[in-house]
Amino acid sequence: MGTHVIKMPDIGEGIAEVELSQWHVKVGDMVVEDQILADVMTDKAMVDIPSPVHGKVIALGGQPGEVMAVGSVLISIEVEGAGNYQAPAAATPATAPAAPESPPVAEHKPTVQAEPRPQSPAASAPATPRAAPVPRQADERPLASPAVRKRAWDAGIELRYVHGSGPAGRILHEDLDAFLNAPQDALQAPVAAYAKRIGEEQIPVIGLRRKIAQRMQDTKRRVAHFSYVEEIDVTALEELRVHLNEKWGQSRGRLTLLPFLVRAMVVALRDFPQINARYDDEAQVITRLGAVHVGIATQSDDGLKVPVLRHAEAGSLWSNASEIARLATAARTNKATRDELMGSTITLTSLGALGGIASTPVINAPEVAIVGVNRIVERPMVIKGQIVIRKMMNLSSSFDHRVVDGMDAAQFIQAIRGLLEQPASLFVE
Repeated sequence: MGTHVIKMPDIGEGIAEVELSQWHVKVGDMVVEDQILADVMTDKAMVDIPSPVHGKVIALGGQPGEVMAVGSVLISIEVEGAGNYQAPAAATPATAPAAPESPPVAEHKPTVQAEPRPQSPAASAPATPRAAPVPRQADERPLASPAVRKRAWDAGIELRYVHGSGPAGRILHEDLDAFLNAPQDALQAPVAAYAKRIGEEQIPVIGLRRKIAQRMQDTKRRVAHFSYVEEIDVTALEELRVHLNEKWGQSRGRLTLLPFLVRAMVVALRDFPQINARYDDEAQVITRLGAVHVGIATQSDDGLKVPVLRHAEAGSLWSNASEIARLATAARTNKATRDELMGSTITLTSLGALGGIASTPVINAPEVAIVGVNRIVERPMVIKGQIVIRKMMNLSSSFDHRVVDGMDAAQFIQAIRGLLEQPASLFVE
């Protein structure tokens, strides 16, 4: 038997260190070639580290949340044969001690969320109800996504009582289903909605959540935000969208509101180039861009991500709609590449049906503007002296006041309003 050592690979783009976000294996686990061992976090994307060998995990090189240098030892695996690591030979009286040999870097390539994570046979088995769940230690934090944690909290379930069938014991939605469907008298954890909760849970801010926290804090500290809210009558726009879906939805794909908003932004930006820009506040340089690369803020289980719809100005309603859907799926399933998460010139954010009445979105620096969409509601409106029911929606947008004047921001949003309230004007050149 030998030892195969995997070092933290060079991700590229001059990155000297990365954050170890999550282990998918533990000491003693058997792994197979191409199985995902760990997730590491760069400035922009989560990167999977696969195993290049079959073997048994004998040592882990770091803890989640630890920042590791490229080239440092990530994991050691016991393999058949000699492996790639030779322990330094013991010194003899007749010879001077030899300098320790550093284990060579394993020849493998990281993948940027390209393939589904393989699971061991035990992990791939369907979750089954536990008649008598054995709780974890009180201070042990079970692995689970934020969505799973929220669902457990709402149901009054302590996750330490739930068996996890995912990689490294990760608790999945299926595991919660199995727990909830188990006989109530067999469960040791309270599940009643009104049960007292006395436990505490400390959640390390690591990985993507740490990057989000750092970026939001830095942006709010450095950027002079101001927000502008305007209501828009989208009755005619919704009628057009429904008509287009009825006529071409089956052959071209169904349209949401987002591609119409993207189109309105693209057209309005022609008259407001100072808003489709990036501001380098260290070099004191504003770069106005001709291409409109729209960041689409997307919520995932790991946190907020902003995949980029490139050259939105050159796309039709349907091509942009298709690309938005593809990017959102890639972001939510952790398959978006670094390139797909970089290079936006302006961001569009929407909470959908949860959009509220108004919001104050945070600018995705170094951009200078973000357009926020609130939910559509039916309200009585007075039009030509008559009270009529109209579909109304607010746009809540924020701008960098160092670059964008208040008048320009207001006129930009009013231009978008005019385009959306008269949707035929979106397509008139």
